[in-house]
Amino acid sequence: MNTLDNLNALLKHIKETFIGKNEIVDLLGISLLARENAFLLGPPGTAKSAIVRALSNGIEDGKNFEYLLTRFTEPNEIFGPFDIRKLKDGELVTNTEAMMPEASMVFLDEIFNANSAILNSLLMALNEKIFRRGKETKKLPALMFVGASNLLPEDEALNALLDRFLIRIKCDYVDPDLLNEVLLAGWKLENNTRENAPTIAADDIRLLQVETRKVDLAPIRKEYVDIVHSLRNAGISVSDRRAVKIQNLIAASAFICGRNSAILSDLWVLKYIWDTEEQMEVLEGIVNHIIEKDTSEKAHPQATYNKVPDAEEVMKEVKYLSDKWTNTTLSFEEQNIIKDKLRYVQTRCDWIKNPEQKKFVQDEIEQLWQKMLKTMA
Repeated sequence: MNTLDNLNALLKHIKETFIGKNEIVDLLGISLLARENAFLLGPPGTAKSAIVRALSNGIEDGKNFEYLLTRFTEPNEIFGPFDIRKLKDGELVTNTEAMMPEASMVFLDEIFNANSAILNSLLMALNEKIFRRGKETKKLPALMFVGASNLLPEDEALNALLDRFLIRIKCDYVDPDLLNEVLLAGWKLENNTRENAPTIAADDIRLLQVETRKVDLAPIRKEYVDIVHSLRNAGISVSDRRAVKIQNLIAASAFICGRNSAILSDLWVLKYIWDTEEQMEVLEGIVNHIIEKDTSEKAHPQATYNKVPDAEEVMKEVKYLSDKWTNTTLSFEEQNIIKDKLRYVQTRCDWIKNPEQKKFVQDEIEQLWQKMLKTMA
């Protein structure tokens, strides 16, 4: 088994452990190969921390650092305390043992609680993989950083922090139909009855990251330029710097599928560069319109996920959302969750091939939107 097989085996194992979370796991795998940072957005209880922890534990000789940030988190808690012995000699040297500057995998939960005392050092670490504190400068061995939060930042000062995460992943509760499988897998995980998980060495991941950079992007360069223009015209900010870095994600999508050249469907990763939740649907529409033209059999599974939705399954989702809206007392936040889910279902509906089935589902979705409007009037 080669190193790429080892990584895919690890990702497969995590997907089997966390039912209904394939999208999140696949995107973390892409980020890891691209050596780009990933951000997870979602409410508590959606397995954000557990999935990242499972991936970190799969790196057999890596050092992992995980921390829950609060408004009162001090630099010492993240980067390490000053070395007392050297402080006596007048030197400000940080003792980084077992702290973030020595970690292979870094997970920072509630990342937007970062205060001004740690913000500048954190921004440099995320952007340049460098730790700088006073006169100290240290290159970080981090394979990737993962941040998570229940909410997007409202403070403009923290938008720079979000900008350091190239991939943004919405984490939600799994489909109700999968609840039985979730309970079974969760019970096994709680009781440690799962078999030994596959692992991969940190140095092997570094080698894969180097190989990923060799993927030929020439076959999709024109389409990529066109899609960046389309996104900018749609009001989605894609700076030149981000446009350059997104190429790493496209290359990683090709490489993890065992290809040395990118194909059109590898542009699926652009669906995850949103700045706000409102942009998700716009990105879905623009990107899906481009990648649906790809007929290759070697596309990444996530690129083809929305291609052939089952009309009955989509209708079942609409019925579930309609019943929940009608028969349940919902808070404002719960109403927003249902609306978000309906927008996603509406996007999937666009991929239904049968015109009659598509029209029927679209009519049901429209009726539900009207019902929602009357309820909220």
